[in-house]
Amino acid sequence: MKLRLVRLIVLCLAVPAVARAAAADPMLFTLFLTDGTSLVSFGEFARVDDRVVFSLAGGSSAEPRLQVATLPASKIDWPRTNRHAASTRYQWYASTRGEEDFLRLSDNVADVLNQVVQNTDRTKALGVAQEARATLAEWPREHFGYRQEDVREILSFLDGIIADLRAATGVSSFDLALVASPPPIEIQPLAVMPSPRDQVDQVLRLASLTERASERVVLLRSALDLLDSAATIIPRRDALPLRKAAERQLEVERDTDVKYADLSHRLVDEATKGASRARVDDVQRVLNKVPREDAKLGGRRPETVQALRASIEAQLDAARRFRLLQDRWTIRRSLYRDYQRSVSTHLTQLVKSQPDLEAIRGLDGPTPETLVKLRARLRGGAAYLERMRPPEDLKTTHDLLVGAWRFAENAVNERYAAARAGDVRSAWQASSAAGGALLLLSRVQQEIRESLEPPKLQ
Repeated sequence: MKLRLVRLIVLCLAVPAVARAAAADPMLFTLFLTDGTSLVSFGEFARVDDRVVFSLAGGSSAEPRLQVATLPASKIDWPRTNRHAASTRYQWYASTRGEEDFLRLSDNVADVLNQVVQNTDRTKALGVAQEARATLAEWPREHFGYRQEDVREILSFLDGIIADLRAATGVSSFDLALVASPPPIEIQPLAVMPSPRDQVDQVLRLASLTERASERVVLLRSALDLLDSAATIIPRRDALPLRKAAERQLEVERDTDVKYADLSHRLVDEATKGASRARVDDVQRVLNKVPREDAKLGGRRPETVQALRASIEAQLDAARRFRLLQDRWTIRRSLYRDYQRSVSTHLTQLVKSQPDLEAIRGLDGPTPETLVKLRARLRGGAAYLERMRPPEDLKTTHDLLVGAWRFAENAVNERYAAARAGDVRSAWQASSAAGGALLLLSRVQQEIRESLEPPKLQ
């Protein structure tokens, strides 16, 4: 076993120390499309649900101009894209941190083996060796498959050492925790920054593939900016057709936006009018128009149509609720009128008392004789009102009426007491009560008036 250990330590220490390479160019990935073309992504791309998010490479390596873009995941040739991405990650890792990390791993394994050699407790030595093996077996998978053949060779030596230690400790079974090695990396040429002409082609190709109009417009404008900045690089005979194509497509997009804006305004206006009249069928007919009108325009704005449907559906819901309120009011209208008639006498009494209550609030009368008459007129009114049974949805209004009456009674009583005692503080208390009575009376009048009117769409 000692011979095995010596050979393994020598193998680990023999790994050359390679200086970390500096990346001269940005890390670029190639997205291969199902139509046979490709796009260059500056940095990693991300697959989010059914879409791919990436930064379209542009500009130069020194001064990149990035355009964040998305594509449906179904547009990507994933087997080919993933193979190239694995190759790119492997080569970048190998040229930057690979040797440095592998050297660190080798040093760690050599240290562990030294512990095994020096440890007289074979059971502990076996545990150390098994732990080292588990770490070593995982390393290629966690490091893009880098130097996995070398790791496999070290593992074979280490397995022999573990077998010897098991024999020395009397352990007969040898259960290895098998870890699947990453598949061999197929080295492919690294992507390079596209030329100015290729960058324009990429942007226009992406604009033709994207489903979102807002992204398409941004990409087309980006293509025009690229043509402007590369005017001295791209020959005029090549740039002119590209510019005309981008400008023509932008004009189509603007015209389409105007048509969909007009459609949205017209249909929402129709739906709003129908809802304001509680005509559910009218609003439903407007909603049914949406797919037909969208088809006439080529179905080119799914986001706009989705928002339009949501607006009309909100109006449809409002029309249904409004119709229900109208029907409810029709059923209960007679109850509201009966209630108005039942409280009309008391309401009239309070209305007639308003000038006197205004005088009390302003600490300006009325005369003691008037107060006596007013007190007699108000006496017992609150108790009578409390015995009444108003409609359930007018109970709050009725409570306000009772409160207004009690405030009026308190105002008259306090004012009379203040006049008899010459007490200004009591006069102010009467003023507050009168103000409360006038405020509640105004609310009661408004709510009874509204209950007798047909409901309005909020």
